[in-house]
Amino acid sequence: MEHPQTDRDAAPQFVLPLVVRIEREAPPARTDALETAARAVLVLLSDERSAGDGEWAAAVRDWQDARIRKVVRRARRAEWRRAGALPGITVTGREAEVRVFPPVPLDGWPKDLARLQVSGTELDDPQPPAPPAAGPVLWFNPDLEMSAGKEMAQAGHAAQLAWWDLSTDERTAWRTAGFPLSVRTAEPTRWTALTRSGLPAVHDAGFTEIAPGSCTVIADHPTLRSTLPHTG
Repeated sequence: MEHPQTDRDAAPQFVLPLVVRIEREAPPARTDALETAARAVLVLLSDERSAGDGEWAAAVRDWQDARIRKVVRRARRAEWRRAGALPGITVTGREAEVRVFPPVPLDGWPKDLARLQVSGTELDDPQPPAPPAAGPVLWFNPDLEMSAGKEMAQAGHAAQLAWWDLSTDERTAWRTAGFPLSVRTAEPTRWTALTRSGLPAVHDAGFTEIAPGSCTVIADHPTLRSTLPHTG
């Protein structure tokens, strides 16, 4: 993800699976799906099963020691029900539903997840998103075009980078509040300022869709912003 070539590449590679429910008759709005995916990553990271001696902790550690890969697949009807029977956590947005699973080896996906499609996650916003609410905002690069599935993974990356940079107390406060966050595409002038801000930024590895090293999302968490030098 955001790391240059290091010994992370030599480590066993894991991936964090996310599955978005897309029923043909009622697909979720794109921004709702992006925000729900970002919260799903945070919910998994903060779950007691992911820490200490928890049942998912070893897999989470192995995943974080390598490239922080996330892959979003889509499901509907019986596919969604089968995915829901596997260990994981379903997170709901306004209408979107995203299920996040503990990390799996890159070539070791559970059968019921491996058969799901990566393509076909094209989603739209019926209406332009409202201005973001006060609180954390994950700002997308206005110069890049990505599929909704790719953007869901990138939003999850940005949320994770913000999580890593917070103190234990700050993480607890965010979790207690239900992980409020917004996902928006930045205006060009805002994006330029964000790239100079020192806030957590996702630089994509370039495995799919966009060029390696592209800066895709910047995590503008108010707590992190307050710790940075004033930039005017």
